[in-house]
Amino acid sequence: MKVTCSLSVLLFMSVSASAAESRPNIILFLADDLGWGDLGCYGHPVIQTPHLDAFARQGVRLTQCYSASGVCSPSRAALLTGRTPHRNGVFTWIAEGSELHLRTTEITLPEQLKKAGYATCHSGKWHLNGLFNNPSHPQPGDHGYDWWMATQNNASPSHENPQNFVRNGQPVGPLQGYSAPLVVGEAVTWLKDKRDPQKPFFLAVWTHEPHYPIQSASEFKAKYPDLTDEVQREHHANVTQMDHAFGQLMAALDQMRLASNTCVVFTSDNGPEGDGLKSPGRGSTGGLRGRKRDMHEGGIRVPGIVRWPGKIAPGLKCDVPVIGSDMFPTLLAIGGAELPQDRTLDGVNILAALEGSAIRLARPQPLFWRLHMAPNAKCAMRIDDWKILANAELTTFELYNLKSDPNETTNLAGQETERLAALRDQLIKHNTTVDAEGPDWWKRLSPNGGQAKKPDTGKPANKDKPKKSST
Repeated sequence: MKVTCSLSVLLFMSVSASAAESRPNIILFLADDLGWGDLGCYGHPVIQTPHLDAFARQGVRLTQCYSASGVCSPSRAALLTGRTPHRNGVFTWIAEGSELHLRTTEITLPEQLKKAGYATCHSGKWHLNGLFNNPSHPQPGDHGYDWWMATQNNASPSHENPQNFVRNGQPVGPLQGYSAPLVVGEAVTWLKDKRDPQKPFFLAVWTHEPHYPIQSASEFKAKYPDLTDEVQREHHANVTQMDHAFGQLMAALDQMRLASNTCVVFTSDNGPEGDGLKSPGRGSTGGLRGRKRDMHEGGIRVPGIVRWPGKIAPGLKCDVPVIGSDMFPTLLAIGGAELPQDRTLDGVNILAALEGSAIRLARPQPLFWRLHMAPNAKCAMRIDDWKILANAELTTFELYNLKSDPNETTNLAGQETERLAALRDQLIKHNTTVDAEGPDWWKRLSPNGGQAKKPDTGKPANKDKPKKSST
């Protein structure tokens, strides 16, 4: 009887260990200001992105992938929480010194995966607090990361030889090299020497490229000898620099024999900067209307590629609309981690779509965007193929059928009056519930869009309890 009991225990322990070892590693690679049309695999005729093009052939390429906002901080907060920006509180980009921050009351992706037994690391841009590396605001380590090296916002003074990185609360000092390769280098060092190899890992790699002010290594600028516009040449080389760094990370996975059990997600935080012609920012929207900050497609539709060997067949294309907040429930499901039950989530598990099912995702909350600094419409919502946009007062509307008109050239608000009325009512109701749940920082904005400043008291951040929405 004793032997039987011991064998049972050993068998249980063996099965449990096997299950733990089989859990996939997860990487979330985020580019900055990369447009929907900026990669070769998304149709760019000039920019060279061989590593990401190869990566797309190895997994699924999303054709209707959205960031949760038209600017960086809100879209990043939604990736980590599964909650739309005005609900999680990070409703706009965060200026240095601002009171805005991702609150510790928000439950994050690394936090939940860490509870489930994952080792966690963040390398690269953070941009989720105004008081960076200051105890008044939560830092990456307060949101579930075991190891982190980050900047508050942009690499400074540029991507070349940045001086403003902080590692685990300690300033790193001047670095030699370029931002994306440095960020990937930190990630690879963590994978090889710093993590617990007995645990699966979650690794966030968030590059600064191709966000301005940019600087690209000469080896990448040399790939564009025919470009006479130096600004354009620098930009295109910068995307290639980011692609090169991505390739270094994928090569490290291969060398460490981790690739076969690692789910890798690649995406961007918003559309491209500038006008694409003369001002800094020469990224491409692939013909979509609008750019960074815009609620039209060019400001929020971004590249999205996912590779998970053995689970996602190579060479797939997914036309199902997905959004950044979907990464939270999807990656938690992949990692076998618990989904929070005490708050409204805007994202849904999209794994079936990633695996190739042509399904209509059941969404309790619609695809929704809101940004006070947008140049025209301030709010948008998508239901199936229909997208409604509105001004700040929710009194003037635009309506587009994205299936027949993805470039949003024809406003159908005057023709589809019944549909417009129904979507208008739904948008107003949804916007009200989001407002009721999130903090009211946005109400204290100055007329010109300035952000309220929080005194540097050195005291811990306020831990307001989130309110649960009725929807």
